This record gives sequence, structure tokens and C-alpha cells, in this order.
Amino acid sequence: MKRIPFFGLISPRSPMKGLIEHYMKIDECLEIIRDALECYVASSDVCREFEDLSQEIDDIEAHADKIKRNIRNHLPRRLFMPVDKTLFLNYTRSQDNILDSAQEALHWLGMRRMIVPKEFQKPTIEFLDQVGTTAKLLQPALQSTVRIVHGESLDREGCKEKFRKIRVQRDKVTRDKKALRSLIYNSDLTFKDIFQLILFIDCLSDMAKNCETCSDALRSMIAR
Repeated sequence: MKRIPFFGLISPRSPMKGLIEHYMKIDECLEIIRDALECYVASSDVCREFEDLSQEIDDIEAHADKIKRNIRNHLPRRLFMPVDKTLFLNYTRSQDNILDSAQEALHWLGMRRMIVPKEFQKPTIEFLDQVGTTAKLLQPALQSTVRIVHGESLDREGCKEKFRKIRVQRDKVTRDKKALRSLIYNSDLTFKDIFQLILFIDCLSDMAKNCETCSDALRSMIAR
């Protein structure tokens, strides 16, 4: 059923705008998590900056949770929702999971101090960059979807192309994850180090996975 955008007439604020505000917290955390990883792998001893940056991620995640609750607590009645309410809530959960995975990744890395061997330092940072690229692709896809849902744009094909880029990038992350996990697992690291590093990689990979889930939900929002 095509929904009429009554929310713009009756409600002063579309809940879709709140999704963009929530996404910006993901954008903030990407730079921080990269700085934290670089600090961690480059330090031979305890990285004090890593602790501060981990706290920053916790603060950002807490702020994002407040935005999410505010969005959910002020949803217009179902008739005036720009998209299906269940679909909207599922998207909100998946976008929030991106931040949860980032937070968990740093928690695992900070669980105990380990020395990341040089041969894994660059590949791990490059893997994080690939995950970050996936997350950054979500922003234009979300903005295009909001414009279409609000009737401000008719460029459905352009929007779908943004979804395709996310899927292709997520596939690359999945391939790189498998390769990196194999390298780590077959190394001479101790079991604890292997377990800790692989869990860190998996949490980063979950960030990209949730980006693709978000993309699938956005595609459903603009489906005819």
C-alpha cells in the first residue's frame, strides 16, 4: 500500500530524519576505532590513548542509544508513518547493531594486552578500512532512501545502485575476513592471542554485515 506523506503535514519531524542523526554517530566512531587500533598495534606497552578512545566509543554508543530511544518513543501513529513501522524498527535495530559491534570489537581488543605481530598489523588495519568503507557507503544510501520516501526524489535506480555498492563491498569484507582469519589461525601465536584477534576481526566483520542488513531494509522501504 502506498503511504501518503501525512507526517510532513501533521508531525513536525519525520522519524526518517532521526535515522540520519543516528547514523552520524557511526561516522564519528569510524575515525576513533581506527585511531584506537593504530595506537594498540604500534605500542609495545600499555596504550593509554587506547583506553581513552575506547571510552569515547562507549560514550558515542550511549548517545546513539538515546537517539534511538527518542526516535522510537516519538513515532507517529502507524497510518502516518512514511514506511511500514515494523520495517522501520528493524532498520533502526540493525543500524544500532553497527555501533554495538564496534564497541564490542574494542572491548575484545582491550580485554588483555597482546602484541600484534608485524605481519598482521597492516592487514588488520586494511581490513578495518574495508569495513569503514562499507559503513560510509550506508550514509548516501540512507539519504537517498529518505529523499525518495519523502517524495523529494524519484531516482530509484540511483538509489538501488548505492545498495548494490554496499553488497559488493560487504562481499569483499567477507573474503578478506576469511583470508585474515586463516593467516591468524595458522600462525605461531598462542591460543589466547589467536582467539582474541579473531574475535576482534569477527566483530569488525559484523559491522559490515549489519550495513548490508540495513541496505536490504532500505531497499524494501522503496519497493513498489
